[in-house]
Amino acid sequence: MAKPGPKPDRTDSARIAWFWRHYGRQNLGVILIILFFMMIEGSVLGAVSYLMQPMFDQVFVEGSRSAMMFVGFGMLGFFTLRAITATCQRVIMKNLTERVGARLRNDILAHTLTLDGSFHATHPPGYMIERVQGDAMSAVGSAAGIATGLGRDLISLVILFGVAISVDPVWTAVALVGVPLLFAPALSIQRYIREKSARAREVAARMSLRLDEIFHGIATVKLNRLESYQRARYDVENRARIETETKSELGRALMPGLIDVLTGVGIFGVLIYGGSEIIAGEKTVGQFMSFFTAIALAFAPVRRLGNLSGVSKTLAASLERIQTILETRPTLTIPASPEPVAPGDIVFDDVHVAFGETRALNGLSFTAKAGQTTALVGASGAGKSTVFHTLTRLVPIAGGTVSVAGTDIAKAELATLRSLFSVVPQDSLLFDETLRENVTFGADIPEATFEQALTDAFVADFLPGLPAGAESPVGPRGTNLSGGQRQRVAIARALLRNAPVLLLDEATSALDAESEVKIQEALDRLSAGRTTLVIAHRLSTIRSADKIVVMDRGQAVESGTHESLIARGGTYARLHALQFAA
Repeated sequence: MAKPGPKPDRTDSARIAWFWRHYGRQNLGVILIILFFMMIEGSVLGAVSYLMQPMFDQVFVEGSRSAMMFVGFGMLGFFTLRAITATCQRVIMKNLTERVGARLRNDILAHTLTLDGSFHATHPPGYMIERVQGDAMSAVGSAAGIATGLGRDLISLVILFGVAISVDPVWTAVALVGVPLLFAPALSIQRYIREKSARAREVAARMSLRLDEIFHGIATVKLNRLESYQRARYDVENRARIETETKSELGRALMPGLIDVLTGVGIFGVLIYGGSEIIAGEKTVGQFMSFFTAIALAFAPVRRLGNLSGVSKTLAASLERIQTILETRPTLTIPASPEPVAPGDIVFDDVHVAFGETRALNGLSFTAKAGQTTALVGASGAGKSTVFHTLTRLVPIAGGTVSVAGTDIAKAELATLRSLFSVVPQDSLLFDETLRENVTFGADIPEATFEQALTDAFVADFLPGLPAGAESPVGPRGTNLSGGQRQRVAIARALLRNAPVLLLDEATSALDAESEVKIQEALDRLSAGRTTLVIAHRLSTIRSADKIVVMDRGQAVESGTHESLIARGGTYARLHALQFAA
């Protein structure tokens, strides 16, 4: 398992501070520009409420035409300014949030790519897709909502209450009489939102996992008539999402709802108290309208600011999951001063590898001589594929050593070590790109070299049947190609990589008999002068191997040439007899 890193502070405020340090502070200049536009946008509401008093007292009551023009042009100018500043801040904010979101997604992906196989074995693709996309999107969106609330709504609130206080401080105090009653419910609502937001992110991850499984195994679903079964499984998650999202929304709606009730109580009190003063002639209608407009306009930003507590909890829930991934450390140790590694003999010396409580390699020892072909045979589960994963450091070693040309691979530089190998797996994974991209992986390869690799791997045989030749898309996971065609593409990759060590995991398993013979010839030419390790299930393919290692339960129980092992009459001879009898 990958190891969680240090967690010095896991409070919500600490997570938000971490997000600001890593993704906000370097954009401070842009943020200040956005806040400037937000402040202007928010200030306009105060100016509009201020104009209510001359509009009622001087225009409607006194009938002043000059005041009418002043108020009219003032309103037009303020709303025009609001439109311009609102447009500017929203466009700049959108650009900023997309850039921060892109960086956050890239950081999560880049970090997960450094984690070893044990991490990915326990974190399925759907889960990781939700971490990279769903949580990142939720975090950035919530952060943008908090910034908008603090930049636009807070300044609107300050200015609108400034106008209200300038009209009558007592009326303002009466309007706010219920505010202290909000504190206790607010704390409970925050805890509720935090819990439900975390639950909602978990449900979203499970939904992504279900979809990934369904679409990845669509052929299996159809062939086994599992459509209803898979729909039912997904519907369970859908219902869970409905429940969690509804409860989350309840929490987010409670605070604005309480604010609405208390605002109604405050306005009622002002109407009774202020109305009496107007009737008595102590205040003008214009003053009341200016005050009432300021309080009414403050209603929307107060509700949005009241919702920020819920938004901050949603942000914290997403950041918790993101930080958990980013704080996870690989179990594979990377040496501070790596030793050089070069092609040579590959030696497994009493190697132990375990996945949880399951032992995959249990004291495996053998030597693959440089320039020779070594075959690994044995029943399923004997640990053959684990040998490849251990040699390329995809999994950690629990005990013993693996060395290449005398260098312990645990002390070698990882990129240099992996550059020694060309791998042809049993199940060839192709990406949803063109055939050329799947062979070259974007490297600048001379066309003649590329075409030679296609010819040697017999890809050229089926290339004319593709719509655009080498530029044809192979489809998701190579679904536009047959199994044998995908295997040939993988062999072309290995031919083009031209690494000194070949790792062949039953490389011809998906080919017909005629193609198998041809590609076996190509692989034989390629392996000449190179160290080659072959995992073989069909023993006929490794008769000419320089050495055959027979594995059972993670150990090497026999080794030798085909002829010597047959003569010995042991495990290999029995496997050979069973296979050819069948």
